[in-house]
Amino acid sequence: MAALAYNLGKREINHYFSVRSAKVLALVAVLLLALCHLASRRYRGNDSCEYLLSSGRFLGEKVWQPHSCMMHKYKISEAKNCLVDKHIAFIGDSRIRQLFYSFVKIINPQFKEEGNKHENIPFEDKTASVKVDFLWHPEVNGSMKQCIKVWTEDSVAKPHVVVAGAATWSIKIHNGSNEALSQYKMNITSIAPLLEKLAKTSDVYWVLQDPVYEDLLSENRKMITNEKIDAYNEAAISILNSSIRNSKSNVKMFSVSKLIAQETIMESLDGLHLPESSRETSAMILMNVYCNRILKPVDGSCCQPRPPLTLLQKLAACFFTLSIIGYLIFYIIHHNAHRKNKPCTDLESGEEKKNIINPPVSPLGILLQSFCKLGLIMAYFYMCDRANLFMKENKFYTHSTFFIPIIYILVLGVFYNENTKETKVLNREQTDEWKGWMQLVILIYHISGASTFLPVYMHIRVLVAAYLFQTGYGHFSYFWIKGDFGIHRVCQVLFRLNFLVVVLCIVMDRPYQFYYFVPLVTVWFMVIYVTLALWPQIIQKKANGNCFWHFGLLLKLAFLLLCICFLAYSQGAFEKIFSLWPLSKCFELKGNVYEWWFRWRLDRYVVFHGMLFAFIYLALQKRQVLSEGKGEPLFSNKVSNFLLFISVVSFLTYSIWASSCKNKAECNELHPSVSVVQILAFILIRNIPGYARSVYSSFFAWFGKISLELFICQYHIWLAADTRGILVLIPGNPMLNIIVSTFIFVCVAHEISQITNDLAQIIIPKDNSSLLKRLACIAAFFCGLLILSSVQDKSRH
Repeated sequence: MAALAYNLGKREINHYFSVRSAKVLALVAVLLLALCHLASRRYRGNDSCEYLLSSGRFLGEKVWQPHSCMMHKYKISEAKNCLVDKHIAFIGDSRIRQLFYSFVKIINPQFKEEGNKHENIPFEDKTASVKVDFLWHPEVNGSMKQCIKVWTEDSVAKPHVVVAGAATWSIKIHNGSNEALSQYKMNITSIAPLLEKLAKTSDVYWVLQDPVYEDLLSENRKMITNEKIDAYNEAAISILNSSIRNSKSNVKMFSVSKLIAQETIMESLDGLHLPESSRETSAMILMNVYCNRILKPVDGSCCQPRPPLTLLQKLAACFFTLSIIGYLIFYIIHHNAHRKNKPCTDLESGEEKKNIINPPVSPLGILLQSFCKLGLIMAYFYMCDRANLFMKENKFYTHSTFFIPIIYILVLGVFYNENTKETKVLNREQTDEWKGWMQLVILIYHISGASTFLPVYMHIRVLVAAYLFQTGYGHFSYFWIKGDFGIHRVCQVLFRLNFLVVVLCIVMDRPYQFYYFVPLVTVWFMVIYVTLALWPQIIQKKANGNCFWHFGLLLKLAFLLLCICFLAYSQGAFEKIFSLWPLSKCFELKGNVYEWWFRWRLDRYVVFHGMLFAFIYLALQKRQVLSEGKGEPLFSNKVSNFLLFISVVSFLTYSIWASSCKNKAECNELHPSVSVVQILAFILIRNIPGYARSVYSSFFAWFGKISLELFICQYHIWLAADTRGILVLIPGNPMLNIIVSTFIFVCVAHEISQITNDLAQIIIPKDNSSLLKRLACIAAFFCGLLILSSVQDKSRH
């Protein structure tokens, strides 16, 4: 009864909510969200610097998240590179001095807070010609005014950045009197025009006063209350913002430190000065405000303008626009023809009669429709990760953000289970299920930022290795059994693997190696193909007649292993091969192929392991050593129980080792040799019991069929800033945001999978003469792409 109710319920859901209706709903959601964000930006302004300087929240205890954009954590070398030949001046009281010290420590962490506190403090880094000064002016008075006035004179060298602020000394010295506040207003009114004039040539920031923790204040500071501080801040804001009529002030208000202080002032030692972590956050915000537009870090979206369109992006936009127009014209013509051929009613008999049977959709129609849909999808990709229309946030890892979603999808996966069509080891439903749950775990790993937790990182490395294991197993099995080494098979696989990535390289202006997993799988597929296709071609049909051929195949595999070992331990030879043009255009990242060598080397043996496993399994299957009937254990009961015990122990042993890892580099060095242990253990646990082999999770299998598209699409429309952050469609509600963005992301991935399959049938025909013509066109396309890419690179330099 329960099974019947489940099937009826599922049929009812499918009747009202299909994949097609889900995609329509996703399209409507995208349009509404885009309109909302456009309206919001027009109303609030499009300057993310203002958000960085004025708003944000803490993720956890120490990670500051600005509103709507991402903040980059600058390293010493990056800070020096940005500030080369620059002069930064901090002018104010002890709180500004604290900010000065934290800013300098980004450039030189060894710089010590020492010397007379109530005097000027210079800092200079001669290697980068960076000069940072602190000027002691604890009150907004004539002394501060004179200092600023000197900088406004044309003959004097001006600081590139000026950070100023003061108020607490005025409150303290004058015992919080109203007369002191009035004098403060007069003084800041006289300084405001000078600051405005200076702001035309330099970046000027006025730091608002942070709140105090009144319970910790000493007796001589008790008059510094939060009420007084708020009054002084309001005076500064109203005067500095109104110093220029009918236009926006060039002096920027640094008010974000107030928000930071509200969360951390309780940790202050004296109730007045902020703890070091808070000062470091404020200093890093200053660095982001100035340096993001210069260095343009990927994970520092605050204060970055939208990147200009490249030549290839412009050509891609024209192509997709023409495709949309072409499809609309085709649709109108086809629709009119269809209306003419509609069934008409015979006036005498009253019966309908058909004039002409509706012809099937032509390849041209499918081609135009596919490119039309792809163009709209690419527009969404661009809006999410290049146009700065939608918001972005930094990742922040907690155990709950990773493990709770894992448990949730595990429950869903177990709930949606069905019987398999066949009960062979690693049957199609099972491999789709395997790909599906692995992909979902990897997605959760990426969005939760779990790479910072080493045990999780090591287990995810096994999942990536398992994908490559399946690549070796699946392609070896196909070539071994079918013996199909034709060009059509090769082109079909290469097209399905690379089509989306090639389009994204053009539209998103990213190198091919950026989507590292696709180059990895592509190269390994070609390695498998070349290994088996080269003379002598050994396939199962040939080997069954003579066992000598099995030995020949093992020699081929041994030679492959020898080549892998040579390249793994000869970085120079590997880099020479992949630095050759045009391979270098595909495998270089940031001007070298080191990243490609590192990625390839990390899982260098696992494809070989997959091929070897496929060979042993198919040999045992051919000799009927295995029992693959429904409900039957794979071996005899004793052997099955023994292998299950060994597998469980091996699986747990690897997990214990991975969880005890202390050093990522050392664990990565061992990973290529030991990852196969957990993969083989999982395969045996999943396949030895007959009942386990006879069922699969349709939920996981559905995701497994689009796992490649999910992996690639996440870069830009689920994550953000090329996977460094999280896309925010609905600000202020993380849970709702993740639900909506995930729904749209999955619908897009599914649609791209269908588009790729449709285009593969048209662009890669089975007829060899037609295929060769298409390949010539594809070769011409890539030659043009290489030429345009070279022109584009030269124009950038």
